[in-house]
Amino acid sequence: MVKIIIDSTADLKPGLKENFIVVPLTVHFGEEEYLDGVTIDHKMFYDKLIESDVLPTTSQGTPHTFSKVFAEATADGSECVVITISSTLSGTCQSAQIAAQDFSGKVFVVDSETVTVGAGILAEYALELVKQGFSAKEISENLNECKKNIRIIALLDTLEYLQKGGRISKTTAFAGGLLNIKPVVCVKDGVIETLGKARGSKQGNNLLVKEIEAAGGVDFSKPVTLGYSGLSDHTLLKYIEDSGHLWKDHFSELRYTTIGSVVGTHVGPGAIAVAFFKK
Repeated sequence: MVKIIIDSTADLKPGLKENFIVVPLTVHFGEEEYLDGVTIDHKMFYDKLIESDVLPTTSQGTPHTFSKVFAEATADGSECVVITISSTLSGTCQSAQIAAQDFSGKVFVVDSETVTVGAGILAEYALELVKQGFSAKEISENLNECKKNIRIIALLDTLEYLQKGGRISKTTAFAGGLLNIKPVVCVKDGVIETLGKARGSKQGNNLLVKEIEAAGGVDFSKPVTLGYSGLSDHTLLKYIEDSGHLWKDHFSELRYTTIGSVVGTHVGPGAIAVAFFKK
């Protein structure tokens, strides 16, 4: 039997979480400490993010935590594939690799090289490979190859949180707010990069569609997930309506999820994202 282990930064479609073993990261709001997905859920996270003057921080999963999870998961003779947040964003992958050294041949660690719904679709694809009967080693090799085709593209509603996190200047953020600038960004090699800017959400939605087409289109034989940050899915539903031609021949409905604490901290509420495997 093969079990899939993920960390709590991988955002999954509703109803999928129970198929995985989840290792929580720690979220800090000043002196307050929470276990991501255990003692703080996404709604509570965004409530606190909006109220707080200080950006939260996250702490990686420790080798000790992973070691304990691996011991429990392999006790019945199972093999494990571990999918982590990009190693350029967190030390979580390194912690998992250190712990896996004591479980040689039983635990295989995959650096997703992405985050949130990007890691989510890689985990969902791993489940399909489990159902097809592949071994943990074969699944990890397959994931390391196909992760290169994952694209995660997002439309931001505000520049405030990129400014708070020191990613852009106050002047840029202020000017962007005045001009109603909506940046379209991607996660490349674990780093948030700007692809383009639009005035208003409608232009932003069009730019998002263009970026998906520029990536070579969507491989609909593999998972696709959309996500939104904050407390309302209104912006995402409008995007789904505006981009209907991309999906209508492939899905009766597009399933989506909320974007969790790690990316949510930097993009703030009101962002929408789409993660897919490119053709």
